[in-house]
Amino acid sequence: MSIKAEEISSLIKQQLANYQEQLSVEETGTVTYVGDGIARAHGLDNAMAGELLEFDNGVFGMVQNLESNDVGIVVLGDFTGIREGNSVKRTGRIMEVPVGDALLGRVVDPLGRPIDGNGEIKTDKTRPVERKAPGVMQRKSVFEPLQTGIKVIDALVPIGRGQRELIIGDRKTGKTSIAMDAIINQKGQDMICIYVAIGQKESTVRGQVETLRKYGAMDYTIVVSAGPSDPAPLLYIAPYTGAAMGEEFMFNGKHVLIVYDDLTKQADAYRELSLILRRPPGREAYPGDIFYTHSRLLERAAKLSDELGGGSMTALPIIQTQAGDVSAYIPTNVISITDGQIFLDSDLFYAGTRPAIDAGTSVSRVGGDAQIKAMKKVSGTLRLDLASYTELASFAQFGSDLDEATQSKLNRGARTVEVLKQGLHQPETVEQQVVTLFALSKGFIDAIEIEDIQRYESELFSYMTGNHQEILDEITSTSKLPEGDGFYNAIKEFSDQFQGSKQVAK
Repeated sequence: MSIKAEEISSLIKQQLANYQEQLSVEETGTVTYVGDGIARAHGLDNAMAGELLEFDNGVFGMVQNLESNDVGIVVLGDFTGIREGNSVKRTGRIMEVPVGDALLGRVVDPLGRPIDGNGEIKTDKTRPVERKAPGVMQRKSVFEPLQTGIKVIDALVPIGRGQRELIIGDRKTGKTSIAMDAIINQKGQDMICIYVAIGQKESTVRGQVETLRKYGAMDYTIVVSAGPSDPAPLLYIAPYTGAAMGEEFMFNGKHVLIVYDDLTKQADAYRELSLILRRPPGREAYPGDIFYTHSRLLERAAKLSDELGGGSMTALPIIQTQAGDVSAYIPTNVISITDGQIFLDSDLFYAGTRPAIDAGTSVSRVGGDAQIKAMKKVSGTLRLDLASYTELASFAQFGSDLDEATQSKLNRGARTVEVLKQGLHQPETVEQQVVTLFALSKGFIDAIEIEDIQRYESELFSYMTGNHQEILDEITSTSKLPEGDGFYNAIKEFSDQFQGSKQVAK
């Protein structure tokens, strides 16, 4: 088959007509070292701190160290396919992740890629993982309560929207359970939740996701998971990824609750990276900037001013202690950054007090500002009652002859401890908590046997719902205790007819 000369010339003319002169200049470097999630490259003189780089095999890295003769890179993926002598090129983009409503209900890795098997995430919005926290003038004081649904927290260590409240304790004392209950309780409260699992077993994370799904909480939750088998750089950036996703909602006037579970593992991952990058080690081999690593993350939690839309991001960082030692390096760092801590005591946990919150050590630096007026009124003396009970109980075990006043205090304290116990994944509404604590403060529970208290609580609320709904509605709408004797009389009416297990047995 012969091709005519006219066809060839017309084809050449067509190609020339469509020709566009484009020059693409890419700055590339050469990998000089690779290992343990770290690479070093020579020739990237203009690279920026935090910039995204791409290796020959398609794996991305982030610039971490800028040195005179080379660049230290943390590899965000499988580093086994990278070899010395490979080229690495700049992208010109600071490390960023996808954000937006499309991520709700999904489980993603620290790069924002889906790992739940439900297909790709369709969003064109991105945010840099590192961002300067809002300044003083961009914030307003914390004043709106964030109800966790856990009586002992909402009464003693209240959390406000925009606060940073540390959850701290030994392993297996219920730290994650408190965070999960707080997420479950946000249903219908116009709150978006983000759960960042750092170094948690994948089977554990799957269990948490199934729990959230069971209680309908995945509809408003994003789960960011960096497993223990992932390279250390992914564990390091996971919390920043979660914060970036939360900021997208916060700066659009919405409210966000973010849980970092846990920052001890992130600190360990950062220590590993820093030592391999040859940064000088300090106390307990952590680099000197480990405080800055956590502070620049937690400072991103804020209650924004009205000019910026009034959105908020509340952070619940989790820290694991060794044998209850809160004076260790990382715990003291994070305690000094946050607005209070919920301390979980292993002795209380094993004694059957769940949640095992130590009222003496736990504190909220926002305090009553993060409580509705009704809750503030009924929980006023609770902390003192618990503290005096703990002190008296330790003395009472050495002697049997106790005067009537001491016996009365011990009885009230034992009932207070029992009232503050709560089952797993059974958050209570704020009006339910107010009703129970009001009954406690007015002495109605003093006459109830300890083994009947949990039943008394549930039956009391059922009675109030069925016969005095208007009182509960008033607490919800006004956030105050109802005036007059109606509330007191309603609880007295129920208490008079309540039958304990000993009365039923007779």
